[in-house]
Amino acid sequence: MSEKLQPGKISGKLTAHGLRFAIAVSRFNSFITERLLAAAVDALERSGAKSGDVDVVHVPGAFELPLAAKMFAASGAVEAVVALGCVIRGDTPHFDYVAGECARGLMDAGLATGVPVIFGVLTTETRAQAEERADVGRMNKGGESLEAALEMIQLLAPSPRAPRQRARSSKR
Repeated sequence: MSEKLQPGKISGKLTAHGLRFAIAVSRFNSFITERLLAAAVDALERSGAKSGDVDVVHVPGAFELPLAAKMFAASGAVEAVVALGCVIRGDTPHFDYVAGECARGLMDAGLATGVPVIFGVLTTETRAQAEERADVGRMNKGGESLEAALEMIQLLAPSPRAPRQRARSSKR
């Protein structure tokens, strides 16, 4: 009789001790994004970060978040970037362009640099939905985004169980 397979579990720890972060925040819909930022900073503080461990930059809107995120991620000065924004659907297709390109740009920044770039951008149908997701006492997505960054930093850290990269041969 064979043993039942018991796969190993790899998960990140929610500690910010000794890590550096950048948070890029959209000024557009600041009545929401400032609450997301407050929750992200609170999550950092609860995780053991110090005042000098985080840089915050404000950009005009969600469309500008990917460029700021890529700048920080490529700098080598941070272990993760959290992008916070809010795009609320209106009467025109503008929402689709902004939300879609923001998401694609943030994903591209993370993939290009190997640094976790977290999508903390609310894309909602209504202002009420955005306010619910930015409520500090309930499901604030700013804090959740910061926790996702902490997990990804730990997951990507070199460990004895991490997949090994093959050495590239100089012969062709």
